[in-house]
Amino acid sequence: MALSPRDLSQRRAGRTRLRLKAVSTGRPRLSVFRSSKNIYAQVIDDARGVTLAAASSLEGEKKDKGSDKDAAARVGALVAQRAIEKGVKDVLFDRGGYLYHGRVKALADAAREAGLNF
Repeated sequence: MALSPRDLSQRRAGRTRLRLKAVSTGRPRLSVFRSSKNIYAQVIDDARGVTLAAASSLEGEKKDKGSDKDAAARVGALVAQRAIEKGVKDVLFDRGGYLYHGRVKALADAAREAGLNF
């Protein structure tokens, strides 16, 4: 029986999180979710089960919203800024089963430029 695209995506995301837990040194993870219209990022402390910082492309003015690489870069810089304000500089990058390409890569690069280490 063939698996649905959703099942395959969940399987890829599970593998990514399993690898992150294997190398986890108590650092929070920067989790990315991308939909067809927006992109979201959260810095999550799994030990306590708390979201430390979050940002999405829904924030800001209407012209800043969207699902392109520029919007992803803005989200990456914003989540990095908020995480640094909370005292978090080192994170693990959880791409959530998405390929490290396009919007996901743009978000990661912008977060690195803003000061996050991963």
